[in-house]
Amino acid sequence: MRDGAGEGDASSDRQGCACLLRLRYQTQTSWSAERRVVGKAEYLDKGENPRFVVTSLKPEEWEAQALYEKFYCARGEMENRIKEQMCLFAYRLSTEAMKGNQLRLYFSALAYTLMEALRRLGLKGTEWAEAQVDTIRLKLLKIGARIRLSVRRIVLELSSAYPWKEVYAQAYRALLC
Repeated sequence: MRDGAGEGDASSDRQGCACLLRLRYQTQTSWSAERRVVGKAEYLDKGENPRFVVTSLKPEEWEAQALYEKFYCARGEMENRIKEQMCLFAYRLSTEAMKGNQLRLYFSALAYTLMEALRRLGLKGTEWAEAQVDTIRLKLLKIGARIRLSVRRIVLELSSAYPWKEVYAQAYRALLC
């Protein structure tokens, strides 16, 4: 369907109702020309969720649904990944020397890469396969344990009351070589 004033498609599922809108819009003072707007009017269990994308991309280049789902949503997903990395260590780039900040950023990037691998390989098929890095860090890795050392081995004893021991055990089995 071509872009036009007020044209839209509606769809609904168990989670709510959504309508994709295509229209042209111009502000009274700040825009020099009319712009293409793709809007998604969505109503979820939590209430209204309207979103609008203003673009100069031609409808022939990007159909409205592809523009919203493949371009706009992908950009949001990328921003979420950057925010996840900031949750690890990257937010603390406050040393006086540039090299110190650069090293901390390298550590953050390495930690994020390891967490992404854990999510992709170790947590595949679990409730945490799509979890944010901070959630995985707090609930799966930042747990209390007792460490026993002997001549031949190191034994890590986890609490029997640990609520996510099945997920932990599944991730451990998945990552064993």
